[in-house]
Amino acid sequence: MSKGAVRSELMARRRGLAPDLWRAASMAAQQRLLTLEPFRQAAVIALYAPIQQEIDTAELFDAAVAAGKQVLYPQVRNGQLQFRQVTELRQLAGGAYGIPEPGLSDRDMPLEQADLIVVPGVAFDLQGHRIGFGKGYYDRCLNRLSGCAALVGLCHDFQLLDCIPSEAHDISMQYVVTESRLITIQGAT
Repeated sequence: MSKGAVRSELMARRRGLAPDLWRAASMAAQQRLLTLEPFRQAAVIALYAPIQQEIDTAELFDAAVAAGKQVLYPQVRNGQLQFRQVTELRQLAGGAYGIPEPGLSDRDMPLEQADLIVVPGVAFDLQGHRIGFGKGYYDRCLNRLSGCAALVGLCHDFQLLDCIPSEAHDISMQYVVTESRLITIQGAT
């Protein structure tokens, strides 16, 4: 199945989730991610603001702030993702593609400072490959990193597939977390 076909099928399925199922899956997946050692050890964490029934990240934000961690969120600027520090979720407002993002007045922080990056996606597989929305923002951003941060894909169970199409330039996740599973990918870069 092509990336486009996987994307269409899983986005339709995600949009069709009942709100109570979405909330339960989001809470369970976030609780599972909170147990991850790289999350506990990280001083700077990059999160995403969910859209279209993506797994929520508000609990991760609250736990990180309560633990004294710095939290970054992406903002689309000049065709690239830039990350800014957020200390309260109310700093996020409508941005590119309807995705809540920090304002220009929020503190700019290079993603290279993050110890852990929680990456959204439409699909992930057991090898850590990812299919995003198709615009390439995260792919370009992650390809510029030196590999110091732990990369965590966060998704619903049905978005974790055995194998998805991948290309040589794709960056693999080191972990994939769902509401019922924590997958550690051996040798991911």
